[in-house]
Amino acid sequence: MNDVGLAARWRSWAPYLMSVLRVIAAFLFMQFGTAKLLAFPAAILPGGGTAPAGSLVWFASVLETFGGGLVLMGLFTRPVAFILSGEMAFAYFIGHAPHGFWTVLNQGAPAVVYCFLFLYFSAAGAGPWSLDALIAGRRMGAGQP
Repeated sequence: MNDVGLAARWRSWAPYLMSVLRVIAAFLFMQFGTAKLLAFPAAILPGGGTAPAGSLVWFASVLETFGGGLVLMGLFTRPVAFILSGEMAFAYFIGHAPHGFWTVLNQGAPAVVYCFLFLYFSAAGAGPWSLDALIAGRRMGAGQP
């Protein structure tokens, strides 16, 4: 196989690798939510424990836990990823940016990365290994648009 064939074969894996990226990113993202909502795998809030119900941190942890779960499964990926992207933008500007410009110093790099990663998924979709793709395939098989 020549280099051109190898490159084409590797490019053909792009949609599947996007699905893998979505699953891994969502799994890692969900851990922020479960740590604040359930103190699992550990309590990360100042003073330990869980987020008080109805607080801003609680709402964020619900979005991270359940929104992350939906993205992980690839269900309603585009609208959920768009909401999570917005949440991460708010998280950055509310929780990190006031502590300085440099993300390495204000500890906002994960929020920025997740913001743009979810923005990408909101446009690109979940990829072929997802419930969204499975549902779309069934609709196409049933003759629905």
